[in-house]
Amino acid sequence: MEDNSLSRRRFLQTSAVLTGAAVLASAGAAAWGADAAKRTAADQVELGKTGVRLSRLGIGTGSSNGHVQTAQGKDAFTKLIQHAYDHGITYIDSADDYATFDWIADAIKGLPREKLFIQSKITGVPEDAMKEIDRQRSVFKTDYVDSVLVHCMTRQGWTDEWKRAMEGFDAAKEKKWIRAKGVSCHTLPALVEANKTDFPDVHLVRVNPMGQFMDGHRDGAGGVDVKPVLDEIQAMHEKGRGVIGMKIIGNGTFRDPAQREKSIRFAMNNPNIDAIVIGMKSTAEIDENIAMINKALAA
Repeated sequence: MEDNSLSRRRFLQTSAVLTGAAVLASAGAAAWGADAAKRTAADQVELGKTGVRLSRLGIGTGSSNGHVQTAQGKDAFTKLIQHAYDHGITYIDSADDYATFDWIADAIKGLPREKLFIQSKITGVPEDAMKEIDRQRSVFKTDYVDSVLVHCMTRQGWTDEWKRAMEGFDAAKEKKWIRAKGVSCHTLPALVEANKTDFPDVHLVRVNPMGQFMDGHRDGAGGVDVKPVLDEIQAMHEKGRGVIGMKIIGNGTFRDPAQREKSIRFAMNNPNIDAIVIGMKSTAEIDENIAMINKALAA
């Protein structure tokens, strides 16, 4: 499938920037002792300037709102999370409306909490954001959640509706119930507004080179123009915000391995994206994504 709007020039410019950045990159060899000069999917990278670290690749637990994962059964889900951890993937992405939400605690039982990055989300405006964040801590059986996001925001003007709730996020961060806060957006107007407000430490952004399941205006070829999203991502990065890419595999629609590899390479070549999350249901998918990321980073 051809890129809809991202020019070859932009690809080359992005690759050139990354090549220069790669020489300086490094803080991050994975906690498991990887060579510091070799970047990998398991690297512990900093999320913007938050001071929070996470693996470059995260495992998403919400494919079809988590029903893809729960269809495998709870034991398989636990083995999936632990297989990811054993391969250096410490970032687990969840949400309060995922079918897997109540399974996270048992899946991480026995793993060192300080090495994990758990990101969760709140769906709908809570009457008491602190109470909801406290509930999530209880469900996860942990003292804190590393990052909590406003989930799946689509509306322009959402910051007015969420003002009181966002104050609750701030209070929870002061109490160290969360380490970072932010928003996951699913329309370009909501994304632009999120970038304008001071609230987010973290942005979860839909991005892939084919413009599939992304925020933006239809380009007439089945996708959207990716440039406005890339511009917002750059602005987020320049503000010191953490940027995590999602929908890297086009919401699971990239069936051809070449498409998946192209999209992963695209994300790895963007120096404004700190980490990516991909919904995965099998150990084979984990292994494939790690291999593709490592290949892209070595290129």
